[in-house]
Amino acid sequence: MTTELKHIKPTQYALGLHTTTRELGLAISNFAGETRSKVWDLDRELSSHLHQYLVEFIKPQTWADLALIAVAKGPGGFTGTRIGVVTARTLGQQLGIPVFAISTLAAVAWSQIPPNPPYKGGDQVIAVQMPAQRGEVFGAIYQPTPDASELNVLLLDTVMTPEAWQEKLASWNTDYQVIEAKSGLAATVTSVLQLAHLDWQRGQRPNWSEALPFYGQHPVQM
Repeated sequence: MTTELKHIKPTQYALGLHTTTRELGLAISNFAGETRSKVWDLDRELSSHLHQYLVEFIKPQTWADLALIAVAKGPGGFTGTRIGVVTARTLGQQLGIPVFAISTLAAVAWSQIPPNPPYKGGDQVIAVQMPAQRGEVFGAIYQPTPDASELNVLLLDTVMTPEAWQEKLASWNTDYQVIEAKSGLAATVTSVLQLAHLDWQRGQRPNWSEALPFYGQHPVQM
């Protein structure tokens, strides 16, 4: 049975946040032709300047225009990831709108999908790897549907040794493309927003309390 897709009103907008690195990425869209995004290198000033940048960025829209919020949930830096998720949860709670927590690695994978339909790569498998602390790596494997309406997760975000990751790839029984997520990740905030919108279209409405960060590792070595 085909699921009837929902659509937000052209007067409503979705807001995306990406704070898992030293950069801040923001995006806003009504998915009806009006989309804008911007990235700032804030480093340690992220926590003290995030609200200011948010307020300025959404103009001329207002908080009341938002229908949903999307946030990169990690993996990434501990402090930045926490700040982004807490901000998204707070906004979602105050505005009474759903909050979608999207994997940083999933956003990287989605950014590799050609933007113009029809998409003809339903058999394309994308493996994303990202450096983690203490010499480990984060890894995940995804596959977009043939019509690019969904990103299927073949391997959930996992932290492992580089050797274990290479063994996982070597044992994979289909062709795949490896993407290394090292820099410029905040620019994938548009992908975070798009993935959230796809879930929203399929009827998902996650409560703000369901948006949880994914750290993968404890910030302090035990």
